[in-house]
Amino acid sequence: MLEELTKITGLVLEAEPMSLHTHFRIGGRARWFVEAKTPEMLQETIAFADKAGVAWFVLGGGSNLLVADEGFEGVVIKMAMRGVTINGLVVVAEAGVLSSFLARKTAEAGLAGFAWAISLPGTIGGAVRGNAGCFGGEMKDVIESVIVLRDGQLVRVPALEAGFGYRESVFKYNNDVIVSVTIRLEQGDPDTLVHQLDTTLEKRKTSQPLYAGSAGCVFKNLEVSEDEMQRLIKKFDLSVPVEMQTSRRISAGWLIDQLDLKGMKIGQAQVSPIHGNFIVNLGSATANDVLQLISLIKTRARNTFGIELKEEVQFLGDMKYGIK
Repeated sequence: MLEELTKITGLVLEAEPMSLHTHFRIGGRARWFVEAKTPEMLQETIAFADKAGVAWFVLGGGSNLLVADEGFEGVVIKMAMRGVTINGLVVVAEAGVLSSFLARKTAEAGLAGFAWAISLPGTIGGAVRGNAGCFGGEMKDVIESVIVLRDGQLVRVPALEAGFGYRESVFKYNNDVIVSVTIRLEQGDPDTLVHQLDTTLEKRKTSQPLYAGSAGCVFKNLEVSEDEMQRLIKKFDLSVPVEMQTSRRISAGWLIDQLDLKGMKIGQAQVSPIHGNFIVNLGSATANDVLQLISLIKTRARNTFGIELKEEVQFLGDMKYGIK
C-alpha cells in the first residue's frame, strides 16, 4: 500500500497526527497522509484506495473538522491544488485555495462581491461544500459552476444543480469531490474593496475567539417559522433581537448565551466566553472533551427550549461518545 501510494503522490506520511492539520489542533493519527497536487493525482489516489478497500477522506483547510482521538484508519488526502485564474469578472479557483486568499486577490483586482469571505478560515472547496457564509454573504451568491470528481470522471455541476441551502449543498450527501469552482463577481474599486477587507477582519477579531484552536461555529443557526418564533418568545419570555425575528433565523450563539453556557468547560474544551457558538481548545483538549461539551449544549437546548441544535462541524473517525 505504501509503495503504491508513493508512486502516485510522491510522498506518503505514515501515522500522521491530524492535530497538525486541523484548526481545533485535536485529532489522532491518520494511517496514511498524502497531498493531491493535481486532479489526476486525486483521481488515481481515490481509485487505488477504492480498489484496495481502504477508507479515504479528502481534507481541505481543516477549519471545520473534529478528528477522533483514535485517529483515522485510512488515507487522508490533502487538497493541494491552489491555482487561481481571473478572466474579466469570472474567477476559477481550485479547491485547495484558501478562501481568505481568494477574497484578497479578487478585491485587489477590483472585483466586488467576495470581500466578505476574507473571514472564512478554510479552503474554497470546503466553503462550496458547506455553502459557507458570513457578514451577509454566501457562496451560493457568486457560484456559476463547480467541477467535481464523480465516479472517476471530472464533471461540471451548474450552481442550480448544486442544491445550495443554508450551510447545505448536494456535495455533503454524495461522493462528489470538489476540484474547482467558477465564480462571477462585479466590477468594483480596489481601494474601497481592500478597505472592506480590513473592516471585516477587525469585526472578526472582536467577535470571535482567535486566541485558541477551534472549528469555527459548532452549530447551525436555526431557521424557524413565524409561528415557532412566536412560540419561543411567548413560552420562554425571550427577547429575540428584531433582526432575528425579521429573518426568522435564530443565532445558535445567541441561543447558547440564553442557556448561560459561555465559559463552560469539560476537560480542556470550553464554550468560548466571547462567542457562544465556538468551542475552543485551551491547550490539550481531546475530541471526547469536545463531544461531551457538544452533547451537553444540545441536551440543554432541547430540555430548556425544545430546540434540536444541529452540528455544522464535520466529524472524522470513530468517536468514543456519540452525539446526543
